[in-house]
Amino acid sequence: MSKLDDLIDEAPNDEIIKKSLTTTFQKLKDYDKIICSISGGSDSDLIIDLCQQFDESNKIQYVFFDTGLEFEATKEHIRDLERRYNVEIKRIRAVKPIPVCCREYGQPFLSKQVSEWISRLQRHGFQWDDTDDLEFLMGKYHNCKAALRWWCNDYPKALGGKVSSYNIEYNSYLKEFMIENPPQFSISNKCCHFAKKKVASDFKKKEKPDLNMYGVRKAEGGARKGAYKNCFTTKKSGADEYRPVFWYLESTKKTYEEHYGVEHSRCYTEYGLKRTGCAGCPYARNNEEELRAMEMYEPRLYRAVSNVFRDSYEYTRAYREYVARRKGNDQNG
Repeated sequence: MSKLDDLIDEAPNDEIIKKSLTTTFQKLKDYDKIICSISGGSDSDLIIDLCQQFDESNKIQYVFFDTGLEFEATKEHIRDLERRYNVEIKRIRAVKPIPVCCREYGQPFLSKQVSEWISRLQRHGFQWDDTDDLEFLMGKYHNCKAALRWWCNDYPKALGGKVSSYNIEYNSYLKEFMIENPPQFSISNKCCHFAKKKVASDFKKKEKPDLNMYGVRKAEGGARKGAYKNCFTTKKSGADEYRPVFWYLESTKKTYEEHYGVEHSRCYTEYGLKRTGCAGCPYARNNEEELRAMEMYEPRLYRAVSNVFRDSYEYTRAYREYVARRKGNDQNG
């Protein structure tokens, strides 16, 4: 235990960081074949630094899933990480790159769940009319119950009486907007499936690891965070899962970064982005900020995403303007 004891003694005075050191040490001791997803984002920078403090036996296979729309700064950073930690980060290409998915299935809009509901309705030739009569709609559009329940706000309220995220009213005025402005392009969340989820699943099936490690933080929010209650999941079949920075707060991240000298990609240090993901993704909360930075620093990528997501960007901006106008009218009325 001397290696761990030394690291704990040298660690910053932060219980979350010390606990993550202890847990990571134990996981690397308990498992023999480990894969760890590295995205080039700030959370994964912490993860690779944390793991490399212990992985003297090179148990971990680091992987980077290339979606087909990536910042050059991210690709550059992946190379920098390899040099800094003297490791290989295996590049895995998408089953279908994002541009291909958007061309074949449709473009993402607002969120993965919303895109899924809209996609199902579009496949059934939905007319986007103003009705909440679920029974009538189910008779008209067969085998589409879940999406129709979303449209009719049929899912019960969440804890505390909050509107369920499975209802269209969860997104203010979305139903009213779509009735007045039916989408004239195909909407789909398949780019996430074929560019990230399926490629990761196929890689795990091929490599058969004992442990799968990746970056999700509870404090960050979002759908993925809500799927987990803690940093570790035991699977009945396949690899167990470990999320090394699950409990890290923003303050924890800053403490770790400063203490261990963690360096981030130019997306953070030069472009000014606070988080990164699939470049230009319409789901991103900081999408417009990201596009402005992209136009300035990576104009070729900016032109690419502007073409791939053109319809979604226009529809999203129209929706945002509609919401602002309706809220303004409500406040003044």
